[in-house]
Amino acid sequence: MTSAARRPSGELESAVLETIWAAARPLTARDVRAALGDGLARTTVATILGRLHAKGLLRRVRAGRTYAYSAVVEDPAALTAHRMHTELDRSGDERPGVLARFVSDLNESDERLLRDLLERPRPPEAR
Repeated sequence: MTSAARRPSGELESAVLETIWAAARPLTARDVRAALGDGLARTTVATILGRLHAKGLLRRVRAGRTYAYSAVVEDPAALTAHRMHTELDRSGDERPGVLARFVSDLNESDERLLRDLLERPRPPEAR
């Protein structure tokens, strides 16, 4: 693949995640490659799967001599929430400031939605 034909950053990861989300069972790199069907090398797909596993987005189990992957996060909203938590965790001592800045930059509609969500009782497993 030439650099002119390269995908934008994150596009292949997104395509792989969408393929995993759509599957009724864990998928191997070969399965994902077949589902994507655009001439990707198996090693490229295996690398992306390994990266998503390292990021905590996929779980893997042995399937013969390879791995089969399934989603830890189940949809795009959960993926975005996971990324937000990752960034908050990276902020360290700046966490209060990061949260304060995030909230102060919300528009009125999002602020209202956040307030409504915070006022709802949370299930015990979400605490």
